[in-house]
Amino acid sequence: MELPVVWFVIVAIFWVGFFVLEGFDFGVGVLHRLVGKDDVERRVAINSVGPYWDANEVWLIVGGAAIFAAFPGWYATMFSSLYLALVIVLIALIVRGCAFEFRGKRDSARWRSGWSWALAISSLLVPLLLGVGFGDLLAGLPINENQVYTGTFWNLLTPYGLVTGVTWLVLCLAHGASFLALKTTDSVRERSVQLGNVLAPAALVLTVAWVFYTIAVSGGVKPLALVFQALAIIGGAAVIVLRRRGDGDGAAFTASVIAIGGAVASLFASLYPNVMVSSTSVANNLTIENTASGPYSLQVMTIVALIMTPIVLVYQGWNYWVFRKRVQAPPELVADVPGLKRDVPDQSKDQAADRQTQ
Repeated sequence: MELPVVWFVIVAIFWVGFFVLEGFDFGVGVLHRLVGKDDVERRVAINSVGPYWDANEVWLIVGGAAIFAAFPGWYATMFSSLYLALVIVLIALIVRGCAFEFRGKRDSARWRSGWSWALAISSLLVPLLLGVGFGDLLAGLPINENQVYTGTFWNLLTPYGLVTGVTWLVLCLAHGASFLALKTTDSVRERSVQLGNVLAPAALVLTVAWVFYTIAVSGGVKPLALVFQALAIIGGAAVIVLRRRGDGDGAAFTASVIAIGGAVASLFASLYPNVMVSSTSVANNLTIENTASGPYSLQVMTIVALIMTPIVLVYQGWNYWVFRKRVQAPPELVADVPGLKRDVPDQSKDQAADRQTQ
């Protein structure tokens, strides 16, 4: 396999990893106001992604950096054509990070509510806009023979791009609901399951429609893309079945990973060997070959990737293992919230047992 092809696969893996890992962060960010009816419950929802969200965003940085280093022609055209949309994404990511860090810094209901809304809106915008942008790569943008974007901002609002953005957003929401069901307890978990029972069927319907739309836009069935598309549909259906059977939160979350991962991977497989389609002329398409870096650069990058990627994966795996337990509200806070039920250990029984032992 030639190095440009290898690096196209690596770029695809990075972006799949980003949407699989950061996707549930986005979902939790949007849904935390719905699953939490008071500040304590909202804190529980936010704390469920507290140890992960900043590390998960590394996949976004690495995905963009990999395009920059391996395919500078692709990076130049894509980032110049999507410039305004990417600025909005960047602002949303900044606001989102501030919301995570600043929300609990003041004991003010208005302060916390404002940052909660900032978190929800920014978490909604990022997957929506990124989905539109990636959909535009396949739908086609006006690009001339010099690999220069010749359109305006409004040319970015392609029908296929918009459908991709909405589909990927709903997949993230369903993914977030599955994660909350896995990581929380009591009322927050119950509401997460209820939301998941609504979002999972919606995500499946949108995914099926998006798959057929993708086949039409890409000019026919592509075998590898079809495999990933089938995985996306099977994963989405499995979430619904597992939830109805009550077979476990972990299994449902795993199926959700397959659904969103398959959807993102299928777009890259449908795009190959192009990296950006030109709506002006097929001859102007940006491909793996005409946008790749030189052989020496790709060789050095491959060595670095082989060394660093396993280290990153081991670290993130360790992080998820350390924080694998469900998140619960502190007992002293639960006591102050009417109607919030938790399984708090009966300390009186433990104390009685200690006295008998003595």
